[in-house]
Amino acid sequence: MDREVSLDHAETFSFVNPWIRYFLFFFSFLFWVFSLLIVGIGVYAKVQKATDTVRDTFLIDPAVILIVVGVVMFFITFCGCIGALRENIHLLKTFSFCLTLVFLTQLAIAVLGFFYSDQTRDALGKFARKAIVHYRDDLDLQNFMDYIQKEFKCCGWNNYTDWSWNLYFNCTNENPSSERCAVPYSCCTPIPGEAVINTMCGFGVQNQNYQDANKSIYSVGCADGAVMWVESHLLLVGALTLGLALPQIAGVVLSQILISQIQNEITAAL
Repeated sequence: MDREVSLDHAETFSFVNPWIRYFLFFFSFLFWVFSLLIVGIGVYAKVQKATDTVRDTFLIDPAVILIVVGVVMFFITFCGCIGALRENIHLLKTFSFCLTLVFLTQLAIAVLGFFYSDQTRDALGKFARKAIVHYRDDLDLQNFMDYIQKEFKCCGWNNYTDWSWNLYFNCTNENPSSERCAVPYSCCTPIPGEAVINTMCGFGVQNQNYQDANKSIYSVGCADGAVMWVESHLLLVGALTLGLALPQIAGVVLSQILISQIQNEITAAL
């Protein structure tokens, strides 16, 4: 009798912990669904801009960025999801390698950005200039720029006169635009109790000196505004950093544990 129980136990014993296996599966499945949502939003936003013929905005197009990020997430999480479900070592190794690569890339960018802050600022400044130049060409880009300026309480990249880079806001005498020497309304400081936003609040501001402009708009540039925002929201930035890093680290650790258990299972069966 004891021998039969021992044999049954040996037949049902597995090196693979089902808790780890299914936790990794649902973990990957959750982010897999999220990646589909991101791709869907990106594709929808891109389709809605059917008349968009601007090619120079491709790399700064929020819709394109969403699609790229979503596709990368879809591939990685698909490998983790199916790899955990089918106990496929090759897919799990691909999942672990890709997550490690993404994490190390993010870490390298953060470290290089910290130690080479001037070069990082110049590189970001080039993207900011493109975004300002094409502000009126892409509605998603326009909304994104407005959100950044409102959130960081800033205007332009270096200062509010950067908006002269834009065709509509250019402050030269030859510019026939009605918005000549203006800045977007998102640069304006909010007026307490204002029920309707005055979209013309930034008209003619580029002709004013810093002291006068500071009375109606955020005169500081977004390069400095972002730094001040981070310094005043260190707890939030730290929480977002951990929220981004911990799932990646957990995915790598769990996949490596599961790979080791599957290998032990294969070895024991031989």
